[in-house]
Amino acid sequence: MSEVGAPPAPAPAIALSVLDLAPVTEGSDAATAVRRAVALARHVEKLGYRRYWLAEHHLVAVAGSATSTLIGLVAAATDTIRVGSAAIQSGLHTPVSIVEAFGTIDALYPGRLDLGLGRSAQRRTELAGSIPPVVASTPQPDQVVDGLLIPAPFPVEALLGAPRIVAAFEAIQFDGATPPDFDDAVGDVLALLDGRFRYGDIGLSAVPGEGADVAVWIFGSSKGQSAQTAGARGLPFVANYHVSPSTVLEAVEAYRSAFRPSAVLAEPYVVVSADVVVAPDDATAVHRASTYGHWVHGIRSGAGAQPYPDPRTASPLDADARALVDDRIRTQFVGGPDTVVDGLRTLARVTGADELVITSVTHDFDHRLQSHELLARAWGLAGSPE
Repeated sequence: MSEVGAPPAPAPAIALSVLDLAPVTEGSDAATAVRRAVALARHVEKLGYRRYWLAEHHLVAVAGSATSTLIGLVAAATDTIRVGSAAIQSGLHTPVSIVEAFGTIDALYPGRLDLGLGRSAQRRTELAGSIPPVVASTPQPDQVVDGLLIPAPFPVEALLGAPRIVAAFEAIQFDGATPPDFDDAVGDVLALLDGRFRYGDIGLSAVPGEGADVAVWIFGSSKGQSAQTAGARGLPFVANYHVSPSTVLEAVEAYRSAFRPSAVLAEPYVVVSADVVVAPDDATAVHRASTYGHWVHGIRSGAGAQPYPDPRTASPLDADARALVDDRIRTQFVGGPDTVVDGLRTLARVTGADELVITSVTHDFDHRLQSHELLARAWGLAGSPE
């Protein structure tokens, strides 16, 4: 921390990247969200962000559902920034289809793709077939670890039986489909890229895909199989503080404990996500971020992500709704540039992150552009305006 009255200390020498959810905003539409995704990618490339990643979600008000297609469009519209997925839901796509899609994009834009893989589809299937968890009689308390808020865990399993979530999950799979073991799926993706893939006794090649210069990443929200697979296979790992802040430290610890050097990495490489809204001053940022809780409430109540609300017209959340999303609101980094930079420095220090990936969602697209620009300038990214 800088002394009172002294200029801010230089920002940490770690990279910032961008995770875009391609949200549909209230009063707008999906086509506009797609165009905005391309515009945001161009914008953050000029500002000096290292990567631009797109999340995969289906049958909700976000426009990144055809993730590989949108990645190709973004790669075509940019020049140098790495473009990728955050993350492809491996249980919904075969390893062959994943590698062929990314191999096709890599053929035109070689060496710029990050293939992020997640196991949310496998996890849904596992939890849906298990006995419902017993709710603890004594809630776990919040913790503050060296200045970083680690809130009490949110029981995400309780949402899996919501009718809309069940219907959406079943609609995006073939009847009777069973997601593969996640580690096996990752192994097949790596083998297809490296030209080692065999189905039974027969060697098969992904065309395009084999030999593609695609970096494979693993995304995870807990100390479970994602962290274990990333570590054991020596792959870079992304821990989701913006989705599951209560488990970020255990996820990172599990990854590092499981890590074995590979041809990809000699040492662990950790990226941590954060939800951010930056404005010229704290009060303006708080207003722009004031409907984030409404948006998360749609997800956590089982309705799915709804069009992102306008803070000028949205009514405040009531006490019950606020309680459902309180952990996410309190772990958002909202404020003027110095306020947010201080919070992100804490996140990076406590998690030991090698890189941070930022998602910034506001109703007004110009406010999103400004949020990334103000952060880039305060963080000292090359390419950001003085």
